[in-house]
Amino acid sequence: MRDGSSLAHTQWRMGITIAQIARRWRGRLDARIAEFGLTEARWLALLTLARHGEGMTQKDLAHRLLIEGPTLVRTLDWLEGEGLVERRSSTEDRRAKTLHLTPEARPLIQRIEAAATLVRAEIMGGIPEEELAACLAVLERVAQSLANPSGAAATPP
Repeated sequence: MRDGSSLAHTQWRMGITIAQIARRWRGRLDARIAEFGLTEARWLALLTLARHGEGMTQKDLAHRLLIEGPTLVRTLDWLEGEGLVERRSSTEDRRAKTLHLTPEARPLIQRIEAAATLVRAEIMGGIPEEELAACLAVLERVAQSLANPSGAAATPP
């Protein structure tokens, strides 16, 4: 049985490690995608639209990206100016705009996806699938606990 200080140290190390992994992973992917002329905010917006369906509102996209609306507006202005995204009036709410990828965005998204696939393979190539699955299960529980406003640990599925 672990004493409290050992458990606290392990939890602290896990938090630090998650932060380091996220920062380094984004850095490696950013380096690969830099040749496309995209910042992280821009390629994340494009990938999110591609993966979660077009026609989502700006508010929904901001929510998915965990950013504020005004921050997203600057990113969308740039993407629209480059001819990669179109904003259209929503048929359901005239105050809202829906987002749509242009045909010009498709080849760029394929290149981003290919770069991301290579980075994932480099990072996790030597790790057995069972270990990845166990790690993912733990990380999903951590993410679920973070999403819970009370901060209470989530019950495993």
